[in-house]
Amino acid sequence: MSKAAIGLGVGLALASGAATAAGAEFDWLAGHWCGGSEERRIDEVWLPQAGGALLGMSRTVGGERTESFEFMRLVPAGKDAGLHVQPNGAPPTVFAITGRGEGWMVLENTAHDFPNRIEYRRDGAGLRASISGPGEDGKTLEIPFDYRRCGE
Repeated sequence: MSKAAIGLGVGLALASGAATAAGAEFDWLAGHWCGGSEERRIDEVWLPQAGGALLGMSRTVGGERTESFEFMRLVPAGKDAGLHVQPNGAPPTVFAITGRGEGWMVLENTAHDFPNRIEYRRDGAGLRASISGPGEDGKTLEIPFDYRRCGE
């Protein structure tokens, strides 16, 4: 799976613990987020939690061409808990929630080649994300993504 394909998409799984009483503990992720550069724009859109999941999609555009896209489903609790990512229409890969708190989450799938770790963290009005896993040299490779609300 290519690094760009998981562009956060990066994205981002929630494997353990129950959702808050309001059922919206991950709504801090909801919205339209923009990142990348002038040459290569990344859009990530998340709908607020409803029906037991947040739904998201990501798109990376270079020039006039879509380089990659991804569909995401974040399930906070239950038997399907986790982040289900489908880069470029591939079958879902599930990342488990291994850490979570107010405005942050860590997701992992140690059996996946790259990435095997995804992290989302609110940073004031922005959103920071990263994907990481084994690089070609055997050392951990981390790719950060900085997002802001689109139109800001």
